[in-house]
Amino acid sequence: MNSNSLAQSKLEQLKQLTTVVADTGDFERMKEFQPQDATTNPSLILKAAQQPNYQSLVNTVKAAHPDLNPTELVDYILVAFGLEILKIVPGRVSTEVDARLSFDTKATITKAKHLIGLYESHGINRQRILIKLAATWEGIAAAKELEAEGIHCNMTLLFSLVQAAACGAANAKLISPFVGRITDWHKAKLGANWSDANHGGANDPGVSSVKRIFHYYKHFGIPTEIMGASFRNTTQILELAGCDLLTISPELLADLSAGTMTVIKKLDAANAKAALSTEKIVPLKLDESSFRLQLNNDAMATEKLAEGIRNFCIDTEKLETLLSK
Repeated sequence: MNSNSLAQSKLEQLKQLTTVVADTGDFERMKEFQPQDATTNPSLILKAAQQPNYQSLVNTVKAAHPDLNPTELVDYILVAFGLEILKIVPGRVSTEVDARLSFDTKATITKAKHLIGLYESHGINRQRILIKLAATWEGIAAAKELEAEGIHCNMTLLFSLVQAAACGAANAKLISPFVGRITDWHKAKLGANWSDANHGGANDPGVSSVKRIFHYYKHFGIPTEIMGASFRNTTQILELAGCDLLTISPELLADLSAGTMTVIKKLDAANAKAALSTEKIVPLKLDESSFRLQLNNDAMATEKLAEGIRNFCIDTEKLETLLSK
């Protein structure tokens, strides 16, 4: 840490250790935080599309494509927000494939190519786009084909090491393990037995999950980028300082900007091999039946993956309803 660290905000210090990504569809708000990349999802775009300051953007897209039905319009809305975001961030934007295709490899590939085509029709290089796919077996299979064609993928709704390992084996560009949702599940299960003193900070279940994935990837030399996501508080974020990337909501970015406490690097790729030497971690079996069994036997990951897909489906349908009016 440099001598000026105490005078810097926690966000500025974090940016020296980790690539900071804005997790929002509200591109006007992200400007103040100067993130490298940005991520969106159907829920975030639905939230943004309902704000008065984005009505002109939504109406412009609808007017430009009067013959499209609401389902077809969703892709154009997603890309319209992505194009505005790319005017702000110097790096990449993540745009999500319809969650209703999470168990259809062929349809996922078709949709991903359509989204890339829309961006490229506006002169955007595909290297600046990450196509978000649910980390189901079918989604991971789609990512393998897409990556082979130079279409990079962000594997989302990821809650377990076996999902992460399979994404790495498929050469996915990036994974987004969901910290907060993992913690939510454990907190609900423990109920009155949960305490922040025993289960927060470094012992937070969501934080621990990302650390395990980080160590596994770095230990075995897997180049897929790890981007912690779905944070509930800044403590979870700071416990993962040093992760490849962290995608953070505007609310938590604001909290990080307000404090100047020294930020300490918690994850270090150089130490990953040593960290695992006593754990005797071995590569996971990643054929389809082994993947499905390991995921099935992880109750938290199975439940949160299913719940996440359902909720994204619901919000996509709400966005369609909004566009139909």
